[in-house]
Amino acid sequence: MSWSGYDEDGSESVPGAPGADGTGAEPASDPWGEPHSSGAALSTNRPRPDFPEPAPLTHHGPARIVALCNQKGGVGKTTTTINLGAAIAEYGRRVLLVDFDPQGALSVGLGRLDPRELDLTVYNLLMQRDVTVDDVLLKTNIDGLDLIPSNIDLSAAEVQLVGEVAREQMLARALAPVIDDYDVVLIDCQPSLGLLTVNALTAAHGVVVPLECEFFALRGVALLMDTIQKVQERLNNKLLIDGFLGTMYDPRTLHAREVLSTIIDGFGDKVFHTVINRTVRFPDATVAGEPITRFDSSSAGASAYRELAKEVLARWPLSGHDG
Repeated sequence: MSWSGYDEDGSESVPGAPGADGTGAEPASDPWGEPHSSGAALSTNRPRPDFPEPAPLTHHGPARIVALCNQKGGVGKTTTTINLGAAIAEYGRRVLLVDFDPQGALSVGLGRLDPRELDLTVYNLLMQRDVTVDDVLLKTNIDGLDLIPSNIDLSAAEVQLVGEVAREQMLARALAPVIDDYDVVLIDCQPSLGLLTVNALTAAHGVVVPLECEFFALRGVALLMDTIQKVQERLNNKLLIDGFLGTMYDPRTLHAREVLSTIIDGFGDKVFHTVINRTVRFPDATVAGEPITRFDSSSAGASAYRELAKEVLARWPLSGHDG
C-alpha cells in the first residue's frame, strides 16, 4: 500500500526544491516554462481551447463510465481517479468511483479506510449473486462522490472469473442497476492487462490513459493500445479513447518536456491539454485521506484537476442530460 498519491512507486518532488508555492515544485506552466494562472500545465505547441464552465444539470444519469487504465504502475491512475472525480463532483455531477485494484489504494486515499477491515467490497459484488451495489456502496466526505471499495480479496477474482459464463461482462452487469443514479463512473484499474482490466474496459464508454512524463512510461503503450483495440472489436464496440493524460510533469527538466512532446507527436489531439505537474501536495493529500481539491483547494494541483474536469466534460459526447 502506498501513501504517495502516485499509485505504488512513491515518486514525489524533493521538499524545498524551487517553487513559488512552497510545495517543492515549480508553479504550473507550459512545457517551455511559461506560467499560467489556471494552475494547469499546457501541452506543447498547441493553442489551448477555452473550456467552458460545466453547465448545471437539470437531472442526473445515465452515467458515462470511464476506465483509468495503464498496465504500468506508478503513473498516477489512483491520484487522477480521486482528484478528477472530486473535481467533477464540484461541478454538480454525481460521481461513483470504483476501486478495481486489489491493493485498495483508492479506498485508502478517499478516507483512510483499512481495506482489510471491509466486510463487503467489489469482489463480493462480482462473485456473490446475493450482494448488490447498495450493499457495497460507501459515501465519502465529498458531496456527490461515492465509492465502491476494494481489497486483496479482488486478486482471487482473476482466477475465479475464468470459469464464469460471459466473464468479461461481470463488472458491467454489476454496475447496471446504479447507472441512472450517477453522471460519471470512474474505474481505477490495476496495473495489469488481465481479466479485471478487460472487465473494466468492457463496462466502459471511454478510457483515460495516465502517462508519467518519463521514458519508461511510454514503453508499454503499444501493448495497452492493442488490448483496447481487441476489446473494441470483440467485446465493446462503443469503447472510445477519451484521452492521454500527462502526469508527474516537471517543467524544469528537458527529459520531461521531450517525453511530453513525444506523447503529443504520437497521439495528437487525443492528448489532454491539461498536464498534471509533480508536487508534494498530492502525497500529502493522500495521507490525509482527502482529494487535493479539499486538502489544499487553492494549490496548483487542485487547479489542474479542475481544469482537467472541465476539459473531459467538454470532450465527452453529449448525454441525455447535458446540453
